[in-house]
Amino acid sequence: MSPLLGRRRDADAEATRAVLAAYLDTFGEEPGWLDFGRFGPMGRAALDEEAGLRHVLEHVRFGALAVTDGQHERVKRAVAAVTGFRPDQVVFQPNTTQALTHAVFGVTGDIALSLGEFPALPFAVQRASEVLKVGAPRWIGTDHGRVTPGNLRDQLDSRVAAVAVSLVDYRTGYLADLDGIRQVIGDRLLIVDAMQGFGVVDAPLHLADVVAAGGQKWVRAGWGTGFLALSDRALDRLTPVWSGWTGTDSPTQPMDEVLPPARGASAFQLTNGDPVAQARLAAALEQLADLGVDLVQEKVASTVSRIIDLADEHGIPIASPRAEDERAGIVVLDPGADRLTALTAALHNHGISATTRDGRVRLSPHASTSEETLEMLASALVSFATTSPL
Repeated sequence: MSPLLGRRRDADAEATRAVLAAYLDTFGEEPGWLDFGRFGPMGRAALDEEAGLRHVLEHVRFGALAVTDGQHERVKRAVAAVTGFRPDQVVFQPNTTQALTHAVFGVTGDIALSLGEFPALPFAVQRASEVLKVGAPRWIGTDHGRVTPGNLRDQLDSRVAAVAVSLVDYRTGYLADLDGIRQVIGDRLLIVDAMQGFGVVDAPLHLADVVAAGGQKWVRAGWGTGFLALSDRALDRLTPVWSGWTGTDSPTQPMDEVLPPARGASAFQLTNGDPVAQARLAAALEQLADLGVDLVQEKVASTVSRIIDLADEHGIPIASPRAEDERAGIVVLDPGADRLTALTAALHNHGISATTRDGRVRLSPHASTSEETLEMLASALVSFATTSPL
């Protein structure tokens, strides 16, 4: 390597570290929070937007509401910048579940999915089947809880119109192979619940036909924030069953008539969204787009590796993937039924916030997870390892 090239690389690396540091400085969660898979403490970008709009809504000076009117278009642009979809293919939603329900109710034909998916998907598919009678859930077998291209291939037939999967499985932490799944399912619609990976995994979301996610976890925009992104193929095939008065092509509020649904993604909405929530989500995503999801993923991957090393050091089995290309921001500890109480107590006593479910403990760090948090975790695991089994 030439000296000039070396200096350029060093300068680029330094600039990257500075940008990442500036991003991380906008978050202020207390040490010990390892539960981003449940909720991501809000960042300054989202909080500042909320404070500014609350001031506007408190005083409502002449013309003040104009700022709220533009938030839906703003959030669509912000989602598009991170997902690879076009802004006109995006519609704001108050949460992931409502977004998925909009999409699933619009499918004609069977939907293949695992019954082990987060309940938002199985419930939506089952309810659509019961009410509309135009398709049925096709419960597929998995590879130890993982939906892979290999186990999908032999479980699809001509009646399956769509395949639904989580980008990151909330139980196992497994990162789905969207590229492989896309190749296996062919022309069928690919529906992705991106909740546990959106904002922390630089995934090829553009390969999906339907992407739904919320902003309250990894994006750190708070509750009430979400979106639905639909490919042109999805818009051609989905019926906007659950479409309200704002989901038409009319440029003005429709009065004294019921118009047909719009011909685009806007058909998949019931009413006007909360502009404060839209602004929070937009601000968080604009900040993320400026930084780059890949940098967040790189930082989280490093922290996940350290957590895995700590678990290995104290002999705690890992139930989540170890390979970097199969994991995101979730580490699942499986101490065994006889040791679960001791582990959860040790974490609690050392101020570690985590999720305990199905006999396992889920740890989920973010890019802002501090050294102090990892030291607290290390102390908790030492305490657990030195506690005698009952």
